[in-house]
Amino acid sequence: MNNSFQQKVFVITGGTSGIGKAIAFAAKEAGAYVAVCGRKQQALDELQASMQYNQLFTFVADVSVEDDCKKFIDATLQRFGKIDVLINNAGISMRALFKDADVAVLKQLMDINFWGTVYCTKFALPSITQNKGTIVGVSSIAGYRGLPGRTGYSASKFAMQGFLEALRTENLHTGVNVMWVCPGFTASNIRNTALNQHGTAQGDTPLDEGKLMSAEAVADYTLQAIAKRKRTLVLTGQGKLTVFMSRMFAALTDKLVFNHFKKEPGSPLQ
Repeated sequence: MNNSFQQKVFVITGGTSGIGKAIAFAAKEAGAYVAVCGRKQQALDELQASMQYNQLFTFVADVSVEDDCKKFIDATLQRFGKIDVLINNAGISMRALFKDADVAVLKQLMDINFWGTVYCTKFALPSITQNKGTIVGVSSIAGYRGLPGRTGYSASKFAMQGFLEALRTENLHTGVNVMWVCPGFTASNIRNTALNQHGTAQGDTPLDEGKLMSAEAVADYTLQAIAKRKRTLVLTGQGKLTVFMSRMFAALTDKLVFNHFKKEPGSPLQ
């Protein structure tokens, strides 16, 4: 990694596991100061112990709560004096058919995945504008293509990308870069914590996590894209193909996506 992030301040939501944690470590290695929020103090303490980095700041916050987001951003500014890069990474998934799911499940996903992005971006934007920095949304292929059994997840990622695209356009001449990252299937715990139709974590994953792109690889690609001030980053061959097929052959993709997810172990489509 180049030296473009030396003494830059990275703010990462949901940074105690998965992609967020990997980005925190990658930013540290690139010489950045790092601020991470998470919902559990124990997980933040474990991150602090594993990273062993004096320039790591941790803060307990639930991004679905606007006041928590404000307090996290304010505390980061008090600690480091500025924000250069905001990584809106905190997120949760689901796995249930819409007809079976409690509407509260969809609302919870929107509150965390979409509103968490809006809140943190709103409070960090003045400092990022002053520093001509970057706002990143960690989205998903589900932000381009609605996925069966994941109506709330897809809706939240579509909303995130629409928000970020509009924000990017508003900031074309301010020096602020706005981008979103769509990792494709990545080895992480997001499927283990995905909500079922009742709003409780399903506790297992239908995928072979060992065959998926690693969170560390996603982090490296993400930092490279930030350094190049890219607009979007779509990862994995399957992810890029899905986005292309959805644009060019939408009806065919409906059938292919249905059949793909029907084959998952324990699929609600069966």
